[in-house]
Amino acid sequence: MLSTGALRAHLLAARLAGAVATSREASLRSYRLFAARDPRATLGLLPERDWSERELIALMADRCGVSDDPACVDGPDVIDPERTLTALAAFAERLGAVAARGGAVLLGTGHPHRLLGFYAGLADALSAAGCVVLTPAQGRCVDITTRFGVRTHNLEYVRGVAMVREADVRGAGSETGAHTHSPLPVRVALEGVAEGRGPLPDLVVGDHGWVCGAGQLGIDAIGLADTDDPALFVGEAEGQVSVVVPLDDAVRSDYYLPLTRYVLNRACLSQ
Repeated sequence: MLSTGALRAHLLAARLAGAVATSREASLRSYRLFAARDPRATLGLLPERDWSERELIALMADRCGVSDDPACVDGPDVIDPERTLTALAAFAERLGAVAARGGAVLLGTGHPHRLLGFYAGLADALSAAGCVVLTPAQGRCVDITTRFGVRTHNLEYVRGVAMVREADVRGAGSETGAHTHSPLPVRVALEGVAEGRGPLPDLVVGDHGWVCGAGQLGIDAIGLADTDDPALFVGEAEGQVSVVVPLDDAVRSDYYLPLTRYVLNRACLSQ
């Protein structure tokens, strides 16, 4: 298990924090869309108040460490590794608390190619600790709006982690899935829980619409978010989301494995 100092060095070397691949232009575009309440940026969150682009820049500077200068409009975005480490500690504390009482957990990702391994490691440890790792509505159809129009996807689970796959993609059960920001998958999963009369999740762990969609419904939610995902940080600021860890969410999948080990160790869930 990495020490805090070694993990900080890893965050910077892997570009999970520090100067990240997400561009300032992409982040500012997301802030403009969120300020206009565009669903592509709100990710299922209904903010309690209006947020201007300038207010979003200030929020993201506070939560992530990006530049707070509106005149800064290009170049790579920057994430403060100290903020990432602080949020990882809070993330681990929340995970440890639900594990201590053997709670029910739902894990889902809109970044299966990158983050599946991170969440799967958490799912394995939670299950071993006696938690119920929920897998409701397996195979159910979810119609998601994409840049190519509405496409039908299927809700699938790999190693206890939910994701969606386009309906015409073969190889169900493989570790490939669709990149999506939509909150519809978590809504479908929660409907499946209600229909099956099983326990509602005590905690939802994920990213994008999984976190915002759950938080909007009043379910405790924690997750990861990049600098162009202001919705999660607004949800955290307004109290709908419990913890958001700022980091680049699209680096190589194996770069997240040290974070899994670090979180599980801090949550007293190491196997």
